[in-house]
Amino acid sequence: MGLEEELSLGDSVLVTKLDTAVNWARSYSMWPMVFGTACCGIEFMSVAASKHDISRFGAEVVRFSPRQADLLVVAGTISYKQAPILKKIYDQMPEPKWVISMGACACSGGFYDNYTTVQGIDEIIPVDEYIAGCPPRPEAFFESLMRIQEKSKDERLSQKNRQHNSGFKGFLDA
Repeated sequence: MGLEEELSLGDSVLVTKLDTAVNWARSYSMWPMVFGTACCGIEFMSVAASKHDISRFGAEVVRFSPRQADLLVVAGTISYKQAPILKKIYDQMPEPKWVISMGACACSGGFYDNYTTVQGIDEIIPVDEYIAGCPPRPEAFFESLMRIQEKSKDERLSQKNRQHNSGFKGFLDA
């Protein structure tokens, strides 16, 4: 192929790797599922409202089935009674999947230091991003979402399991 033929193509040809193209599409089409159990669930509603508008980040398709979601947002207090349900929802999500722990209660149990409250969902499932605060700000959620979008650009199509899932053992894992 001569130089003249290359110049005649102009801007009509784009050369890239398949991994790069798929990850670009994945990162800007996140489908979140919200596991909202308390006031942080209400805060997530403001993220999807018109003032903040999650659709600017390509994540406006909020799903209510774990089999259709690739981003799990755990927003609120998780009790030990809810822990098996959260684990089952996480296990039903297809790979690749990401998890955001939203708010002080989901991250560390918050001010509920008692026998019924899980002291952080990272005891149950692996967490990719933590959003601190009580209540957390919508801007903090968007910053966390953008970091997950950056992480998703590094995924490999040939990768069977994600690295942090392979060695993770929560208290519900056998």
